[in-house]
Parts: sequence; structure tokens; C-alpha cells
Amino acid sequence: MVVRPLPVQPRRRWQTAGIEPQGDTGDIEPEAGTGKNGKARAAAFFDLDKTVIAKASLIAFSRPFYREGLVTRRILAKGIWGQALFLRFGARPEALERLRLRMLALTEGWEQERVKRIVADTLNQVVGPITYKEAVELIAKHKDEGRPVYIVSAAPEEIVEPLARYLGAEEAIASQAAVSAGRYTGQLLNYTYGPQKAATIRLIAERDNLDLTESWAYSDSATDLPMLEAVGHPVVVNPDRALRRIAQMRGWPVLRFSEVMVVTPEGHRPLRAGLLGAGSAIVLLGLLLGVALIARRRSSAAPLEV
Repeated sequence: MVVRPLPVQPRRRWQTAGIEPQGDTGDIEPEAGTGKNGKARAAAFFDLDKTVIAKASLIAFSRPFYREGLVTRRILAKGIWGQALFLRFGARPEALERLRLRMLALTEGWEQERVKRIVADTLNQVVGPITYKEAVELIAKHKDEGRPVYIVSAAPEEIVEPLARYLGAEEAIASQAAVSAGRYTGQLLNYTYGPQKAATIRLIAERDNLDLTESWAYSDSATDLPMLEAVGHPVVVNPDRALRRIAQMRGWPVLRFSEVMVVTPEGHRPLRAGLLGAGSAIVLLGLLLGVALIARRRSSAAPLEV
């Protein structure tokens, strides 16, 4: 299908998550933003998955959707397995396209307000423990120095917008699903992916009087190359193989984000080693259960009942 350019909505004024700059953000030292007296100012654009949070946002919310009866055990198991592959090998364009089509088909008939409620009710427990400390500190640094921060993601706006508010970002740039009579139709109105991210950023820059030549962009994936090329300060974070090669050839900075932290509206703190170890054990157990469930599915003529 042909995806129309993402319409730029009026700016949303959001409350911050109480995040203040802490610690060392490495060798990347952004210059202070501008914007007084009508002068164009710099901004910072952050990809979401594996750049700000350590998981794919769609998969991260699969457990709450399962508990609410929106997805089956089989889909949950596939999500856990897909998350492991995503973390290990990154996201290839063809894999992302398959995920997009599966998710669109899956959401047909879901109530939009129900999805929003699930995301709002579980945001702290889902996203809090998987947010990169280094990303939080860079977001805070950009804001402290006068640059608006935008979260840019191909994930649906129902997930990206509350997450952007949670992180204290100025605005979210996200995909938009078609809704009829309050329910998803299984179609997309706008798909903020690849070149469309860069096109929307340029519209935002024109609307908000931003100087992209002095702006920053952060991403982990080669699919975001157009977004990185749209700004004067591209920064590569936890890159996939293709983006790592491009960064090396072009001399772009490469950052490694590895320390996750618990982010709450009251502030943030490092994730304790005990919790991290328990989380890893749960993920491993989930992977084993996922493999068992998929194997059972393939070896049995009867469908897996939920």
C-alpha cells in the first residue's frame, strides 16, 4: 500500500518524567541550542527500539496484551523468540515488514481506547526497567541545553506517544493506524519508517523553526540512514552490522548503550544486579517455553487452545 506523508500535528506540551542529567554521557558533547529572537534552533531526534529502550516496543507490550486477552500464548511465545533474535542480530528490513503485516492483521477489531488504557496502565512496569541509562542522560543533556527532543519510531502512536511523555520528550513521531467506529481496521494511515522518518523530521523542522544542520539524530539501524543523513550530527547507537560499516566509512560517532535503569515519574535509578539476573532468567525460561510451544504446535494436528 502507498503510505501518505505523516501529517504534522500541533505541538503537544507534555509534562517531563522528572529526569535530570546525571553521570557521564561519553565523548559526545552537544553544543547548546538556540532559538531566541526567532533564530532557528537545534533539536535532537531519538529512534526508540534498541536506542532508547533495550527491546522492541511492540514486543515489550505483548505480555500485557496477552493478559488482557488480545494475543494468544503462541503469539506471545513467538514475540519472546523474536525479541531474542532482535537483540542479537538487529532488525532486517524484511523482518520488520513481516512484523508490521502480522501486527496489522492481529489488531483488526481491537478497540483503540482499550489499547491506550493497557499501555497507560502498564507503562511503568513494561518500559521502566528496559530504558537505557545512557539514553536518559543524553535526553536530559539535550533538554538542559535548550534543544527540544523528539522520539521517532515506526511503532504505533498509541505506544510511542505515552512513552515519549514518560521520557520527557517534546513530541512523538510515530505510525498511525486506521480506526473505524473506535476499532482498528488492520490498515495503516501513516507508516513512519525509513525515508518517511526523514521526511517527517523535515516537516517538523519547518513547523518548529529547527536548524537540522545543527541538530542531532540517534539510531541503531541502517533502516534509519535517511534520518541520520537529515541532520548535521548523526550518532550511531548499538548499531547493526550494516550501520556499523556505514558509520566507520563516514566517521560517525558510535556509542554503546548497555546499562538499563528503572525510570519512574519521580526519577530514575540503576537496575539492581539481582533484578537484572532474575530478568535474564525469566527471559531464558520464556525462550525455552516459546520453543516448546512452537514445537508442540508443529507436531500436533490440533490447534493450540488459549
